Amino acid sequence: MLIRPAVPADAPALLAIYAPYVTDTAVTFEYQPPTEKEFARRMADTMQKYPYLVAEEEGRPLGYAYAGPLKARQAYDWSAETTIYLRQDARGKGWGPALYGALEQALRQMGICNLYACIAYAEKEDEYLTQASPHFHARMGYRACGTFRRCAWKFGRWYDMIWMEKWIGDHDRAPAPAAWRTPQ
Repeated sequence: MLIRPAVPADAPALLAIYAPYVTDTAVTFEYQPPTEKEFARRMADTMQKYPYLVAEEEGRPLGYAYAGPLKARQAYDWSAETTIYLRQDARGKGWGPALYGALEQALRQMGICNLYACIAYAEKEDEYLTQASPHFHARMGYRACGTFRRCAWKFGRWYDMIWMEKWIGDHDRAPAPAAWRTPQ
């Protein structure tokens, strides 16, 4: 099991992992997969400040995880939104916890205190959306902290969006300055 930082050349393979989530599931609320150029741009934007990790086996990407800003305001600098996608045939083999664990470690080293996951949710599972993601996040130590009901329309039906959070930093004192933030 190898987990490494993503590089721009990973874009086609990672897009191939992501695209079926767009076309065949309600896990993401995008309707069409991004182009390879757009996906590479998203990766580059993220990698300017946040970790973007790839899990691979024998040189073949099996999944990826990354973080991004929770909000753009400076007071949120110690919070990050997390995301993970695995190839369908790589699920249930320990890659998800390993990948998210490595992401969490990198974020902790950056001084991040709070992690947030925005998750598509259906009270009743259907052919497009199971409750696998909320269960995975709960196993990783996240807890539910918010629900937006029937906020997304995909595949001819309404879906909810839930937020889950995990604290990984100290909240008993003021945080150290965010090293990546330049004075404004």
